Amino acid sequence: MDFSANINDMAEFAAEEDRNFSTDQDLLVFGQRLRHLRRAAGLTLVELGERVGRAPSQLSLLENGHREPKLSLLRALADALGSSVDELMSKKPPNRRAELEIAVEQAQLDPLYQRLDVPPLKVGKRVPTEALEHVLALYDELKRRETKQVATPEEARKANAELRRMMREHGNYFPDIEQAASGILDRVGYHGGALSEGLIQSIATHMGYGLRFVTDLPRSVRSITDLRHSRIFLRRESLGMHSPRTILLQTLGHLTLGHSQPRDFADFLRQRVEANYFAAAVLMPERTAVSYLKQAKADRDLAVEDLRDVFSVSYEMAAHRFTNLATQYLDLVCHFVRNDETGIIYKAYENDGLVFPTDPAGAIEGQRMCRHWAGRTVFASPDRYSTHYQYTDKPGATHWCVAHVDPNRGRDFAITLGVPYTESRWFRGRETTNHSKSRCPNGECCQRPPTELSNRWQGMVWPSARAHSHVLSALPSGTFPGVDEADVYSFLETH
Repeated sequence: MDFSANINDMAEFAAEEDRNFSTDQDLLVFGQRLRHLRRAAGLTLVELGERVGRAPSQLSLLENGHREPKLSLLRALADALGSSVDELMSKKPPNRRAELEIAVEQAQLDPLYQRLDVPPLKVGKRVPTEALEHVLALYDELKRRETKQVATPEEARKANAELRRMMREHGNYFPDIEQAASGILDRVGYHGGALSEGLIQSIATHMGYGLRFVTDLPRSVRSITDLRHSRIFLRRESLGMHSPRTILLQTLGHLTLGHSQPRDFADFLRQRVEANYFAAAVLMPERTAVSYLKQAKADRDLAVEDLRDVFSVSYEMAAHRFTNLATQYLDLVCHFVRNDETGIIYKAYENDGLVFPTDPAGAIEGQRMCRHWAGRTVFASPDRYSTHYQYTDKPGATHWCVAHVDPNRGRDFAITLGVPYTESRWFRGRETTNHSKSRCPNGECCQRPPTELSNRWQGMVWPSARAHSHVLSALPSGTFPGVDEADVYSFLETH
């Protein structure tokens, strides 16, 4: 994965001979700022050109976003305008009118807009502001209709399968995200241990965002980021297994990793996984967590619950973070599963050869795991909320697993971390006598009733199945699936 930095370091810029503008929009913003500062200084293009030794035509190209200035010219322009290079290079348009002009210019470059085959609109000072607003409103509606495609369950499962394949190829370890998280922690002075609330808020402040805790956040969202005013809105209470600090860091992850509006469901899913990874990498920093895990392995006492307690995170986050670091630093392969009491798999990862049940598209999510696996037997243990260890003989291999049920206000989910039998020697709980056998997902196992019961009851039972509407319905539509944009925009207007 290749992630663009989200925060420009002006110190590095000053050391460069030339400044590289990352996008055409950067050039447009620069041009608008140059024109704004020139007019504020009461200078014409000819007069400014005389001060910096450039022809007016050259400056006109700069103001219209058609040419990239060299550092020497930037400094000369700043001096001539009584400004600074930092102010000239700011990515924020100088005013609302400039913002609209840039947005209309960008909209007309969009192939979607160009397919309308309408004459280009020359954005000049004589075009009323209301007209620019009107054009942008029409463009936004056109784009909304184009992107508001419905993702089918089949497409979602294919996207999940492809994402899981990519994660397996990388050992679920992504150095670019680790580096982004480490860089943020270094900037706010992290020195080790669990992150305090104050330090997490410092990360948001360092990135230029203020926090607002509200009680009326729309139900379809975890957070809302007001990019115009650099504010992040959150609830104070947890949302399922996600605490406010986790949600905040996931939101900051999207910003740090340079995510733009998702192109499709696969892109949305990838961004969400990356943001979750970033949050975990901040809450359980690589250097500190790796040092702790290496010592625990040396002591043959690896335990997810210890990782959870040391960094004050949920069991699920600790288990998933273990999969990020296990192969890269501990030379361990493993698997991870999140499932409900009926065995339906909601999240899964493996690079240890475990064969999950899959659909024809190769997707695991939505499939039912074997009733003999630890993720299901934990629900039948005397105390489902205690740590459950188990060896399970599976086709081709035996796995050792630790399963834990995270209590939830809605329904409980089991989190399982497992490794091949030979790797169990490094883990606490390896001495367990719990042992089961499974022939799933192929062969006779738990999906078919015993022959004796089948002979007695076959044809004599008519069960009334519970309807699973999500099996038949399309996935939530929209650029951000499931998010009610009307609620979000109304919320922002209120605040």
